[in-house]
Amino acid sequence: MEDLNDALRRALGDGAVLTGDDAAPWSQDWTGVYTWTPVCVVRPRSTAEVSAVMKIAYDARVPVVPVSGNTGLAGGTVGEGAIMLSLDRMNKVREIRAEARLAVVEAGGILASLHEAALAQGLVFPLTFGARGSCMVGGFLSTNAGGSNVLRYGNTRDLVLGIEVVMADGQVMNLMSELHKDNSGLNLKHLMIGAEGTLGVITQAVLKLVPKPAATATAMVAVSSLDEALSLLHALQAVTGGAVEAFEYMPQDYLAEYARYAPQSRPVFDTEYAHCIMVEVATTAPRDATPGPDGEVPLVGLLEGVLGDMLERGAVLDAVVAQNESQRAEIWARREVAGTLAVSHKPLVNNDIAVPVDKVSVFLDRMDKRLAELDPGANVLVVSHLGDGNVHYTVWPENTDPACCDAIMEVVEDEVLSLGGSFSAEHGIGLTKRPSMARRKDKVAVAAMKAIKAALDPRGILNPGKVFPD
Repeated sequence: MEDLNDALRRALGDGAVLTGDDAAPWSQDWTGVYTWTPVCVVRPRSTAEVSAVMKIAYDARVPVVPVSGNTGLAGGTVGEGAIMLSLDRMNKVREIRAEARLAVVEAGGILASLHEAALAQGLVFPLTFGARGSCMVGGFLSTNAGGSNVLRYGNTRDLVLGIEVVMADGQVMNLMSELHKDNSGLNLKHLMIGAEGTLGVITQAVLKLVPKPAATATAMVAVSSLDEALSLLHALQAVTGGAVEAFEYMPQDYLAEYARYAPQSRPVFDTEYAHCIMVEVATTAPRDATPGPDGEVPLVGLLEGVLGDMLERGAVLDAVVAQNESQRAEIWARREVAGTLAVSHKPLVNNDIAVPVDKVSVFLDRMDKRLAELDPGANVLVVSHLGDGNVHYTVWPENTDPACCDAIMEVVEDEVLSLGGSFSAEHGIGLTKRPSMARRKDKVAVAAMKAIKAALDPRGILNPGKVFPD
């Protein structure tokens, strides 16, 4: 591959093409499940340089795997024998337009840096999750990431106005619209978002921003059941006018695992409860954010009022409302370490599923029975974006036979599909869920996807072997 690497160096300049030990940081995924040896790692500085890389790869018929923060959980960046195309040098927040409430960002920008840039203008980019300090724009666009605020603001796809994409042959497709309405033909933007780099390389984007909340109210709540948790959610949505931003389920087993991970942390409650919810509501309205004569923020009073009513009837068993930013951060810390906890044991059967919100408890109850039949010694780590029906269901099997792990995955698929759900909610397909795609995805839909892939990437060089089943 010397001639290929020389061509890439001529196109990108010194220091932009890495091989051998220098490529090691791009030779494994964050979970530690996958390792590989790339041909090289290229680090372009501009869209023009990305285009040059793709033209060279296209002519040489060499696979290209785009990679951003490499914090995925589905093996989407495995690049054996491929050019790893890192966007990490394309990391600028090019523009924050406060009046239009939008940001123009490069694909290698870190999510936390975008948060900071927006906040400096009194605005918020409302996508958030635990990996925000390392994940990049191109990565969360390519997986259509969800996170904890989907309930109010939607998935990544709902937060994007425009994108720029370099195609397989190096052509640049300019979809950098700043419009909220554009009905001029097929929506190619949405086709690229969530495609995991199999159809093109996203190089920059126009993202929606929202006003910074004037007040938040955050609490940990113990409930008698998940059905009562949904009653709490609906009550809060009604009384706040749809201001619930996060509604996260953390059962006792999850909190116990967190306590082992962070032994210095304080327990949430003096009593252990089976079902705990982290809830946060936020407002920009002065009427709900301005403290009254008694110093109480009205939004906090609304939250406490709903919790008090449900405590009286036994639906809520206990509650702790954050009184300051430090206590709020302590509550969020429990939730945001979920990914680290999930991959802390090997092997693992990692499931990221979605069911209708009123079927989450049904899914969990059924899986308790099914898993006991397959592997009675298995342990389960569950955490859920309960407000949108997304459950992260990680199994640490006692029986490490790959056949048993595959059987566990299939049982999860059985129960999810019987409830009208999806075996992939927000982590993407990558390598891990290609078998699920083959078993469960509508065959006509798979054929349509493959036809699109063949049309846009006729030489099959963009992130090959991912997403689409054989």
